[in-house]
Amino acid sequence: MSTYNQPYLIAEIGCNHKGDISIAKELIKVAKIFCNAQAVKFQKRNNKELLTTEQYNQPHPNPHNAYGDTYGEHREFLEFSLEQHRELKEYCDSLDITYASSVWDVTSAKQIASLNPDFIKIPSACNNHVAMLEWLCKNYSGEIHVSTGMTTKSEIDELVTFFKTHNRHKDVVLYNCTSGYPVPFEDVCLLDIQLLKENYQHQVKHIGFSGHHLGIAVDVAAYTLGAHIIERHYTLDRTWKGTDHAASLEPMGLRKLERDLNAVYKALTYKQTDILPIEQTQRHKLKYQNQ
Repeated sequence: MSTYNQPYLIAEIGCNHKGDISIAKELIKVAKIFCNAQAVKFQKRNNKELLTTEQYNQPHPNPHNAYGDTYGEHREFLEFSLEQHRELKEYCDSLDITYASSVWDVTSAKQIASLNPDFIKIPSACNNHVAMLEWLCKNYSGEIHVSTGMTTKSEIDELVTFFKTHNRHKDVVLYNCTSGYPVPFEDVCLLDIQLLKENYQHQVKHIGFSGHHLGIAVDVAAYTLGAHIIERHYTLDRTWKGTDHAASLEPMGLRKLERDLNAVYKALTYKQTDILPIEQTQRHKLKYQNQ
C-alpha cells in the first residue's frame, strides 16, 4: 500500500470560459467525464473594488487577448455573476465533481462563501490581502487554499502565523507556485516543495502545487516530492484568445496527467516481501542456480 496521499487533481478553469457559461459547463463536464479530475476551480473578482480607476480605464496591455476596449471592460466581460457561479456549482454537484473558486477581494470572498464550497482559493496576488483573509477566517468554515507565487519566505512565514493566530492553520493548504504564464522549467523551483514541507507540513493541512509550466512531467515530480494536491490551468483549446490558454492543458493533457499521477501513486510502495508473488515464477525459471 502506498504511503503517499492519493492525488487530488484540480482543473483550474479560471476565466478560460471566455465569459460564456455554456463553455464553462462544457469545461466542467469534460474535466469530470474525460479527464477524471476531482475538482474544477473558477475565479471571482469585483473589478471596481480590486482595480483603481486608472487601472480600470487603461487599455489592456495585450490588445490581442482583450475582450474589451479597456482593462476594466475586459475583466467585466469575463466575470460571472454570483447567480451564475451558483448555477455552475449546482452543475458540478449534479456531476459529482467539486466546485471551487479563487477570490480576489472582500466582496467576492463574501459572495463565494455564501455558496459554501468545500474550499476557497487565495491567489498569489492576494495572499497579503489581510482584510479578505480575516473575513474568511471568521466567516467561512471550509478549507482555505493559498498560493505562494511572488511571495518571499518571510511573507510565507507571516502568512502561516496569521492563520495560526486565527486558529485556522489546520484548514490551510499551502501551494508551491511560480507566478508566470507560462513558466520555464528552470523557474518552477520544485525543491521549494521540500522547504514548505520541512517548515509547515505539521502546521497546515496539506502542501499543494500550482503549476503554470508546459507539459505534465513536472506535476508528477511535484507529487513525488509530497504535494499531492495538483492544480493546473485547463482549457478546451490552447489557441483561444486570452492570456491563460497558452499555459493551460487541453483535455487529453489533463487526462494523461491524472493517469500518470495515479500510476505513480500505486508505484510508490515498499516491497511487502523480498520476493513478490509476481516474481516467483520468474525466479523459478530465470534465477541462476548455483551447483
